[in-house]
Amino acid sequence: MTVVLPDSSEDSAARRVERELRKAIITLEIQPGASLSEKELADRYGVSRQPVREALINLGKAGLVGIQPRRGTFVVKISLDLMRQARFVRESLEVAVVRRACVSFDPAVRLRIDGILDRQADLAAEQSHYAFQREDEAFHAALSEGAGFPTAWETLETIKAHMDRVCHLTLPLPETLPKLVGEHRRIVDAIDCHDADRAEVALKVHLDGILKALPKIRDQFGFLFA
Repeated sequence: MTVVLPDSSEDSAARRVERELRKAIITLEIQPGASLSEKELADRYGVSRQPVREALINLGKAGLVGIQPRRGTFVVKISLDLMRQARFVRESLEVAVVRRACVSFDPAVRLRIDGILDRQADLAAEQSHYAFQREDEAFHAALSEGAGFPTAWETLETIKAHMDRVCHLTLPLPETLPKLVGEHRRIVDAIDCHDADRAEVALKVHLDGILKALPKIRDQFGFLFA
C-alpha cells in the first residue's frame, strides 16, 4: 500500500519519509527486528530511493534503525539502557521547565492546555491510544512553550523515541490513559498555584509510571527487547 505524504515546499521528501517511518516504528506498526528495504519503503511512500536512504541514515543516528553493510537495514530492538538514559535526560529538562513555569507562564498557552486536557479525557474514555499519545506530546510541548523554552521539548524529541515505544506498549492497559490525564492535571494545578516543589514531584511521579510498568511489559513483550 502506498502512503500519500502531504506536500510541503518547506519540508523535504526525506524529512517526510523520516517522520512517517519514525511514527511507524514508535507505534510498532513496524516492529523491532524487522528488516527495511529501501525499494519497498520508496514504493510505500511514493518517493525515490534517495529520500528513503537519507531518512534511514537519520533514524540510524537516533538509534532506531541499524544499518549494517552487506547485512541490511533493520529496526533496532528496544534497549532498556537507552530508554533509561532517555528518561534521565527528559526528567532533567522537564523538571527545569515546570519549575520555570511556576514562576512565569504564558496565559494563552495555559488556556490552550485546558483544551488539550479535555481532549485527552475524551480520548481516554474512548481508549484511542495513538491519538492520545499525540495529545500527550502536545501537552508536554505546551508546558515548554508556556514556560518560555520551546526548544527544551524540541531537544527531547529525538532521544525520547526510546521511551515512546515502551509507552506505546503501556497505553492499551485500561487504567493507563485515565491515570495519565490525572497526572497531567496535577502538574498543571501545581503550576497554577506557583508551587515549584509540588510541580516537580508531580512530574517525577508522571515519568516514573513507565519504569513501574516496565517489568510487566518486558515479560509480555520480551521478543521486542534487545
